[in-house]
This record gives sequence, C-alpha cells and structure tokens, in this order.
Amino acid sequence: MDRQLLSAIAHRDHPIAAPVSEASLDRLLRRAALPEEARILDLGCGEGEWSLRALELHPSARADGVDISPHAVAAASEAAVRRGLADRLTLHTMSADAFTAARPYDLGLCVGSTHAFGGLTETMEALARFVRPGGLALVGEGYWERPPTPEVREAIGDYPDLAGTVEAAESKGWLSVYAHVSDLAEWDEYEWSWTGTLARWAADNPGPDGDRALAVMREHRDMWLGGYRGALGFVTLLLRRV
Repeated sequence: MDRQLLSAIAHRDHPIAAPVSEASLDRLLRRAALPEEARILDLGCGEGEWSLRALELHPSARADGVDISPHAVAAASEAAVRRGLADRLTLHTMSADAFTAARPYDLGLCVGSTHAFGGLTETMEALARFVRPGGLALVGEGYWERPPTPEVREAIGDYPDLAGTVEAAESKGWLSVYAHVSDLAEWDEYEWSWTGTLARWAADNPGPDGDRALAVMREHRDMWLGGYRGALGFVTLLLRRV
C-alpha cells in the first residue's frame, strides 16, 4: 500500500490538508482580493480544497491544480464535479517542479508542499516564475515555536522560527502583506482528523493494508502527541510579488 494512497485516505475528512480552519481559509482567500477573471495556480493541490474554495469565492476565476498523487487528483476531480466547478479547474497529475505554463497567474498557492521544490526559498523562487509582477502567493509552511528535541527535528525537519520563515519567504522578491498563524485548536482538528480517519479506515479494512495503515497512524500520532504538538507551528503567508 503506497504512501500516497495512505495520505489521500487520511485527508478525506480534512481536505484543506493543513492545520487551517474553513474560516481561516476563507479569510486568507478574501484578503487576496483577486481581480475579475483571475488565474490561479495550486502547486501540490492535494484534493484541491484551496483552489475549489477560491473558485467559489471568485466566480469568474479559473484554476490549475498540480499534484503528483493520482489519488489526490482523482478526489479533487470528483469534488470539482460535485460542486459544479469542473469547467473552471484543470488538474495535472505531475510533480510541481515539472509543471510549466504559457501565461502568468494572479495567485500562486503552495500550502504544505514546499518540499516539492526543496524548501521555502526555492518555492518562492519557483512561484516567481509563474506569478505576474504585482500578483500574489499563498504559501503555508511549518516553523518551530520552540526548539524541538534532536529526535523530533530529525523526523520533522530543520525549520527556522517564525521570523526566519518570513525572512526566507521574502528573500526572492516577495513582500508579506498578510498572514495567518494556526492555533492549537486548528492543529488538533487537523491531526485528530488525519489519525482518526486513517484508524477508522484500518478498522474497516482488516488485513495487510489495514495493518499497514494502522501502523502508519500510530507512528504519526506518537510523533505528534509525544513530539511536536505545541512545538511545531504553521503559518500561511500572503505575499505580493514586487
């Protein structure tokens, strides 16, 4: 059972796929104040919730979603049809760093997917190739609220603090114009959804796949509850290309 399928299952009850509430998602997208007929690019779109909500809020906009997981792209396609948005969302099953476009975008999204480009600085450099001058990016990234143990840092990643994260995001010709810092309630909702949905699926599917899913869930939950809960932060930055 591949990891992409496990991730798709785990995110079924939380398609935002980040520690961000629906209200916070809407506030970020409204603050972008996109123009009429805006073009949106979502790199590492997952199940497409960020793009789909943007299209609902901006009825003349169109979006491209890019993700390497065929399971996530299939879920995004189904959601677009269900919400009457399939004619305005084009999905691409490919790695984000391989995507190219003939025209620039008004908004570039990359939330929780900066690893696709090798990190935050590289992601901002990549987004600058897609977003027009004066356009916007919404980028979600982890940071350390407090220093983690060496074991947790090795497992999760070597993130800077919040100030260092903002500095890195602005290092390639971008200016932060708004941000949302996820609170503990948003983190808990995300993590309990992730682990709980996977646990329920494992219980409903006994056998090797269920055992694998349960093992992944327990490993993740142990790392969260015993390691990074309260230490790992998440910020979603709205940045303008200058």
